[in-house]
Amino acid sequence: MAVTAAMVKELRESTGAGMMDCKNALTEANGDMEKAVEVLREKGLAKAAKKAGRIAAEGLVDTFVDGNIASIVEVNSETDFVAKNDLFKNYVQEVAKQAAKTTAEDIDSFLGEESLFVSGSTVNEVLTSKISVIGENLKIRRFKKVVVENGVVASYIHMGGKIGVLVELESDVVNEAVVECGRNLAMQIAAVSPLHVDRSEVSEDYIEKERAILKEQAKNENPDKPDSIIDKMIIGRLNKQLKEICLLDQPYVKDGDLTVAKYVEQVAKEQSANIKVKAFTRFETGEGIEKKSENFAEEVARQMQG
Repeated sequence: MAVTAAMVKELRESTGAGMMDCKNALTEANGDMEKAVEVLREKGLAKAAKKAGRIAAEGLVDTFVDGNIASIVEVNSETDFVAKNDLFKNYVQEVAKQAAKTTAEDIDSFLGEESLFVSGSTVNEVLTSKISVIGENLKIRRFKKVVVENGVVASYIHMGGKIGVLVELESDVVNEAVVECGRNLAMQIAAVSPLHVDRSEVSEDYIEKERAILKEQAKNENPDKPDSIIDKMIIGRLNKQLKEICLLDQPYVKDGDLTVAKYVEQVAKEQSANIKVKAFTRFETGEGIEKKSENFAEEVARQMQG
């Protein structure tokens, strides 16, 4: 029996499963709607779909480093309790390893590629299986793969997976001291959360916008001062702000007498190396996700009824 778009739509609405999962189930069931529902339930897809509407704002960030190749991923869960579960932690590490091998450029392509850990299944199908086993909505939110051709990549995980950082260093010397430098910078980035490596990455639009805001602030605070004085005041304030958002300008957290730039120079001199901070990636679990506030007693009652 031919599977029509209307049949796929009907099955999707009744089970909440994905469109391709519904189409495949109908094909397997030869168009029998009840049998297709059973197929979805047997594969855990219908159960997982019911959980898909829940907000997954907890979870873990993890990294994986293999020589000059590294990855960082964020996998979300509904509760912090699940995020501390070894089954979930091991799964997130698998996702990080998958990301280090991937050729995908976006999350949809990543989810569609073949899993390295479950033969014959896609990354998304493995995710669906984990949702069924763990019993919460899970989401692979984002990933990044980095390759450093000449240098090192270092990683750091903060607060048990709440924050993860990768730092890419270009260096003509690769040894443990240079790797340690990268780890120290990753710790700095986790703690202080800069937005850029240095001022060259800050757009002129951002600077002009901030300058205008700072000028209005200064005028409101000093209404009697002429524009020439105001302009000098905002130069200092803008420089201070840029130091806060640019990694190399920040005070080094392990030695407040040094900036990060001076610390990197110091390591480079000690190792007779040319070291440059090429880039960094910082993921924080749940950032930007609106968390749903629920009454715990109501949630338990709802689970009992379901």
